[in-house]
Amino acid sequence: MSVFIIAEAGVNHNGDINLAKKLIDVAVKSGVDAVKFQTWKTELLVTKEAKQADYQIDNTEIEESQYDMLKRLELSYVEFKELKAYCDSKNIIFLSTPDESTSADFLYDLQDIFKIGSGELTNLPYLRHIGKLKKKVILSTGMGDIRDIEDALSILMDAGTQKKDITILHANTEYPTPIEDVNLRAMVTIGKTFDIAYGYSDHTLGIEVPIGAVAMGASCIEKHFTLDKNMEGPDHKASLEPNELKAMVKAIRNIEIALGSSIKKPSNSEIPNIKVVRKSIVASCSIKKGEKFSEKNLIVKRPSGGISPMRWDEVIGTLATKDYSEDELI
Repeated sequence: MSVFIIAEAGVNHNGDINLAKKLIDVAVKSGVDAVKFQTWKTELLVTKEAKQADYQIDNTEIEESQYDMLKRLELSYVEFKELKAYCDSKNIIFLSTPDESTSADFLYDLQDIFKIGSGELTNLPYLRHIGKLKKKVILSTGMGDIRDIEDALSILMDAGTQKKDITILHANTEYPTPIEDVNLRAMVTIGKTFDIAYGYSDHTLGIEVPIGAVAMGASCIEKHFTLDKNMEGPDHKASLEPNELKAMVKAIRNIEIALGSSIKKPSNSEIPNIKVVRKSIVASCSIKKGEKFSEKNLIVKRPSGGISPMRWDEVIGTLATKDYSEDELI
């Protein structure tokens, strides 16, 4: 199966459905599998006094409550239905992360995969609610450790979601993530520990890390994107612009092909090179019939087609059955 690539629009529509549709258009052109948003009712998500994360203040240059910021970015359920229909018309998978259980119920009929954000990794009632929906689940694990993941998995499965329908994403929730904090090997640890499909949700700058994750076995990649990094909003600066998103998808698809079958053998393209590049046992000088072959009158040179140098020890000490001129294959 090919890597499932999610273009994370998130809140980069800035609360404008027309911008959201432009983001869908960009996702379609990039060749990703799905475009994902975030769905919430602000009054069900945060208290009015909840503070912004430092990165949100830095990126928006506006110090306000989380409530006020999220209220500005919130899209209505009616608008999400319109976005779902728009995705269907463009033949791309619509996804949205429900940030609370009421929105999860709303999204039930709109999508077959539920992405759980890192913030809900330790939210038992929410995890149980999602688990009862018995849909496919993609679980992000930013800010978590192995015990947190173990607990969340147990809750999801006890509620009714099958393990085979769960993919766990390694993630770091800092926007942008410092490269030294990525710890991609932890992604593989997750997969081995729980014997489960794994992937990576990336918040670094650039496209190298998700490409590396694919080379390490990620089956799902999620990456934020935007129309323009200079737009106002909390996530734009750590997002890819359209040309970068397209380049990431192309690179991931190339890596998928390059990973191959795991069987070590000559490829079809290199078989013709065997005759040219490999070597044979060759006379290093004139050799008379009956003369003994030795390290003094034999050498290894290109091309192949004669006796393989791997049989050198067999040839040394035997007698020539004919005359050989210099550079003639034995």
